[in-house]
Amino acid sequence: MSAPLPPTRLVVPFVTGLALLLSALLLPAPAQAANRVTPGDFTGYGFDQCVTPTQSAMDAWLRSSPFWAVGIYTSGDSRGCRTQPNQTPQWVETQLRNGWRLLPITLGPQASCNPSFPRYRDDVRINPSSANNYAAAKAQARAEAVDAVAAARRLGIGPGSTLWYDMEAYDISITSCRESALHFTSAWTRKLHRLDYVSGVYSSAGSGLKAMDDARVQRPDAFTEPDQIWIARWDGVANTSTSYLRSDGWMPGGRMKQYRGGHTETWGSVTINIDSNWLDLGRGSTAPAEPDHCGGVRLNFSSYAQIGSGATGPLVRAAQCLLKGENLYSGPMDGVLDGEVMDAVLDWRAAHGMPSDRWVGSRVWVGLHSPTTAKLIKVGARGERVRKLQRALNAVSGGSVSVTGVLDRDTAASVASYQRRVGLQQSGVVTPETWQKLGRGIL
Repeated sequence: MSAPLPPTRLVVPFVTGLALLLSALLLPAPAQAANRVTPGDFTGYGFDQCVTPTQSAMDAWLRSSPFWAVGIYTSGDSRGCRTQPNQTPQWVETQLRNGWRLLPITLGPQASCNPSFPRYRDDVRINPSSANNYAAAKAQARAEAVDAVAAARRLGIGPGSTLWYDMEAYDISITSCRESALHFTSAWTRKLHRLDYVSGVYSSAGSGLKAMDDARVQRPDAFTEPDQIWIARWDGVANTSTSYLRSDGWMPGGRMKQYRGGHTETWGSVTINIDSNWLDLGRGSTAPAEPDHCGGVRLNFSSYAQIGSGATGPLVRAAQCLLKGENLYSGPMDGVLDGEVMDAVLDWRAAHGMPSDRWVGSRVWVGLHSPTTAKLIKVGARGERVRKLQRALNAVSGGSVSVTGVLDRDTAASVASYQRRVGLQQSGVVTPETWQKLGRGIL
């Protein structure tokens, strides 16, 4: 994020406690009160860009890219892209409805020893004065938090969402610079908590976050830690690890990592200059418990053999249960493939344009495991729809996917492999076209 960064507000060098209180009380109501908390619980890929992408670009990347989280610069006078023509409440509502996780970023006052700031004539650095325990720096942070919350609420990003402060790399060996920055992020966090938002801080693994991690361990009562950290470590590895930070800090569920800096990527014929990130936040992408199927019928198998009239056993019970879910079979779950079950199989085949063969083979298994509604999902999705996908993929290839209910990187790789064999773009994104192929049992 050291290249151009993002949007709003007039500089206020010092704001009194009373003014801050009045500002908080006058915060505008959310533009879209029903918008979900963001980013919430999520494990997956994200990107950030200086200028908020257009809706058409977001739609193209939704269908084609592995990313399902996006960083947007919403406040701060030191942003490289102050003007954000695409950033509207409607844009926010649309992305959340499409499953995107939003990462609202503030880039305001920077560390006093950072030579790249101030960026303009009307932005300021963090005041390095230690007077009254760095009171000036803390006042700046509280003002910035109020502005960040106001910007978020105008966009419809409601309470409970994480707001990220972008603290660019600085020389942590300079005491006044380091301490004023630490007091700044501590006050930012406390103010956000009072305003019912979650605090996140982005910084370099080897500078700003190292200083924060050292303070966490060596001076545990000196500062209020952010709830989540965004690690800038361009090592090309999509995880949340770095040798600069201790392994116990902000773990589990409190880290994301920017693992690749500015570069261009093209998805769906749309090219954007981005930073790449891996998120593991909150409880992560964790699937709820698997529901009961037809009174305890097992549906998860490593492979699905062909079965015909007279077959018995667990696979027959699975077929009976799946056909019941299609409202084609109402008999007992007795594990016997009799005439009533076969009639249901023939009805299903006819409805899906398949020959009236008298067996349940790979095509039928794949189709039976596929949802009837085509909702786009990608890495980070979770739940029963993902389990159905994983079962369908196992029916295609035989045991290559663990049925966990979480669409992880291994599942996405299997999706891409399936897409290749059926002539679709090999994105690993489960698009409506992919669901259509699976639903028809195309192998």
